[in-house]
Amino acid sequence: MAIENKINDLTKRRQASKKGGGEDKIKSQHDKGKMTARERIAAFLDEGSFVEL
Repeated sequence: MAIENKINDLTKRRQASKKGGGEDKIKSQHDKGKMTARERIAAFLDEGSFVEL
C-alpha cells in the first residue's frame, strides 16, 4: 500500500472516530441531558491543553 493510501485511510479513521458512535448516539446522549465524553473533557480542561491522539 502506498504511503498516500495509508495517510488517506488514517484520515478517514480519525474522522469516523470523532463522530463518537454516530449522530444518533450523540443525540441520544443529549436527549438524556448528558454530554458526550469529548464534550465533558472539553468542559473540564482549558482550551488547547488537551490533544486527542
